[in-house]
Amino acid sequence: VMRLTKPTLFTNIPVTCEERDLPGNLFNQLMKDDPSTVKGAETLMLGEMLTLPQNFGNIFLGETFSSYISVHNDSNQVVKDILVKADLQTSSQRLNLSASSAAVAELKPDCCIDDVIHHEVKEIGTHILVCAVSYTMQTGEKMYFRKFFKFQVLKPLDVKTKFYNAETDEVFLEAQIQNITTSPMFMEKVSLEPSMMYNVAELNTVDTAGESESTFGARTYLQPMDTRQYLYCLKPKQEFAEKAGVIKGVTVIGKLDIVWKTNLGERGRLQTSQLQRMAPGYGDVRLSLETIPDTVNLEEPFDIICKITNCSERTMDLVLEMCNTNSIHWCGVSGRQLGKLHPSSSLHLALTLLSSVQGLQSVSGLRLTDTFLKRTYEYDDIAQVCVVSSEIKQS
Repeated sequence: VMRLTKPTLFTNIPVTCEERDLPGNLFNQLMKDDPSTVKGAETLMLGEMLTLPQNFGNIFLGETFSSYISVHNDSNQVVKDILVKADLQTSSQRLNLSASSAAVAELKPDCCIDDVIHHEVKEIGTHILVCAVSYTMQTGEKMYFRKFFKFQVLKPLDVKTKFYNAETDEVFLEAQIQNITTSPMFMEKVSLEPSMMYNVAELNTVDTAGESESTFGARTYLQPMDTRQYLYCLKPKQEFAEKAGVIKGVTVIGKLDIVWKTNLGERGRLQTSQLQRMAPGYGDVRLSLETIPDTVNLEEPFDIICKITNCSERTMDLVLEMCNTNSIHWCGVSGRQLGKLHPSSSLHLALTLLSSVQGLQSVSGLRLTDTFLKRTYEYDDIAQVCVVSSEIKQS
């Protein structure tokens, strides 16, 4: 049994000396004559020639394990009904990797039966390749033997995720991917496959001269022990947008699909399990801002639109009160009746206010009272707005 892997670039150890030393120019001339060195750069360790693997090497989760199996008849007799079976034993299952389950009619002396097996490794830990051979001697005696080949499957990447919940029901996912192998990786693809509730937008590119370029540059290599952050924005689909504010408990976001290449183009792929996040709790009533200007003039009214959602399981009868602060002044009648709001339903409310202080001001002072339970919900610091003098904004 021999594992089939890609060859590696041949490396040599340069031996040189100064011309005034005893060997003179002998070592330098030998390196120039060595066919494994690069012409003009003989002192570089990396050459242009390829060398076959000298050992089993490392195999990582997500790569394809390929092996060459050869059964050779060392005797001087013809054997019959040869059946070669290759199984891969993991900690959780036993897989049959044989390309064919049919027996070979006969095998003459000094002849062999060859087979190549492939398996995409999906578990880490100890793997045992079990090769079993059964055959029949000329005397009719049935013979059988097995050989075991043990190897370890290592973890190539360390993936960490963080969730950030926006007020607009958007969810930002930060994925930190670290290369924990001993060789660099070419990151071919890192994408997020969202769940049925969300649409995803990748935030890992920038527009330059009308073309989209990766934020990591043209060559997306990840050196050993280096970490890279990928950012995604998930937005609820239209049919789930109204329910997004009242979703409680654990929700499924999606899963990451990571594809990389290593030594001479060996490909690996990993998919994470379904990523889950705890939906933020908004209490019985959620108030969010749908529209608000970024910059407003000092002491000039401006409009905002609020969205009020009933997150409870009962009908509410709401009353809106507007309380002025040191900088924010509400325009309109406080104590307005908003009417009944059924569970999981929402309403939009247009409000007008002005600021008497310049700078970054916080919109605060809204109060919602449920007349059924006589319970008041306070909403402060729901948004920020930049207040400038009218002369500054016009200039």
